[in-house]
Amino acid sequence: MQSRTAPARVRLRTVSRQDNPVPEVAAASAVRLALSRVLDPEIRKPITELDMVGDITVNEVGEVSVGIKLTIVGCPAADTIERDVRAATLGTAGVTAASIHVTIMTREERAALTEKLRGPGGARTMQFGPEALTRIYAVTSGKGGVGKSTLTANLAVALAAEGLSVGIVDADVYGFSIPGILGLVVNGQTQKPTRVDDMILPPVGYGVKIISIGMFVDDNAAVAWRGPMLHRTIQQFLTDVYFGDLDVLLLDLPPGTGDVAISVGQLLPHAEVLVVTTPQPAAADVAERSGVVARQTGQKIVGVIENMAGLSQPDGSVLELFGSGGGAEVVRRLSAGQDAPVPLLASIPLSVALRAGGDVGAPIVLTDPLDPASVAILRVAAQLAARPRGLSGLKLPVTPR
Repeated sequence: MQSRTAPARVRLRTVSRQDNPVPEVAAASAVRLALSRVLDPEIRKPITELDMVGDITVNEVGEVSVGIKLTIVGCPAADTIERDVRAATLGTAGVTAASIHVTIMTREERAALTEKLRGPGGARTMQFGPEALTRIYAVTSGKGGVGKSTLTANLAVALAAEGLSVGIVDADVYGFSIPGILGLVVNGQTQKPTRVDDMILPPVGYGVKIISIGMFVDDNAAVAWRGPMLHRTIQQFLTDVYFGDLDVLLLDLPPGTGDVAISVGQLLPHAEVLVVTTPQPAAADVAERSGVVARQTGQKIVGVIENMAGLSQPDGSVLELFGSGGGAEVVRRLSAGQDAPVPLLASIPLSVALRAGGDVGAPIVLTDPLDPASVAILRVAAQLAARPRGLSGLKLPVTPR
């Protein structure tokens, strides 16, 4: 009788990430590399480059401890940074768990960060001088109520969507509205900038860095300042606020030809001007004046944008609520006596969605890109994005060898 050999029992073993942990040193290097892709939400640079990452330790089973140094106590970006650091750490091969330890930079570390961002000595200097490669557009109008701020905000968001680094200075000190249009006002509270010693980091809305006097006043308080104070405010926005390397800076100017327009002309004579008007022929008179003042300070007029043009009706007709011809008339007047004509960049139709988006802080170029007004604004943004920045006459920071 043949003996039967019992079949061998197969032992199934569940393979976990702990079975083959990566070497501790290699794991720490891999985590640091992963963290180099985490950006500070305000500065928009890698946290490793900003020296915000401290010690990284890994044990034999792949558990990682990461030290993070925030710039200040109560940093508004703290939760975002911690979340992104945790996700990047856990996404690294071989990591089984992540523990994030948050501390605050010392005074010396903050000073070193300021110097790294601003340059040797961390001096407060004008960021957008004639030698800068940033294209600067001052958006102006002859009178209020033409939708200048709404256009500025949507143009900025559209340019950022094109992959450009964009900032806005809300220079309409009396009638500031950019924070609300770009979603930085929640439950009546405007998001505040972060102060790192004497450096101000602007909040970011829809990928756009924004600074406004509305971030420094409480409860929508009125601003009642005269010329010198207005000038110092604009100057401080251009020196103390750290925007970093911008491709485009937009300034939302107050209507008219007052102190702020003159200050911007003095501080940024190389800025280019976008004149906003309405189709109403009577608006051409005041819109022309804003362009004339810009030229008197040496600024160049890039073009005219006609806002609140005809509203299409269900029957196919167009309701010209504000008349017609205003944009063309402003172009004719500003082109007179010039070597090259001033172009009419767009005629933007009236749009309920455009108005509603501004009320709730949701730019129409993102929420409804097929709306006729959105299409027109996106077309202008594409034109501005395609304009090259000439290097002729600029002093570049290059030392010949």
